Amino acid sequence: MNNVSSQLFEAAGLMGLGMVFVFAFLSLTILAIKVLSLVAAEPVSRPVAATAMPVGNGLSPQKLAAIGAAINHYKNNKKD
Repeated sequence: MNNVSSQLFEAAGLMGLGMVFVFAFLSLTILAIKVLSLVAAEPVSRPVAATAMPVGNGLSPQKLAAIGAAINHYKNNKKD
């Protein structure tokens, strides 16, 4: 009977040790992912002040109508 209880204690110790190693490995993996995401992140660009478009933007009314017609044609064909 003593042999079985000592084996159970040894099995519990090994199970606990295994759980500690798994927890440590997963914690290090999460930490590494967070550090790498901070290192590899694109730098945040500062917002540029909005500038007003000039009144004469160089597009004639015919060109604007053609662009509008092309957009409508694309949207109508996309629904099919």
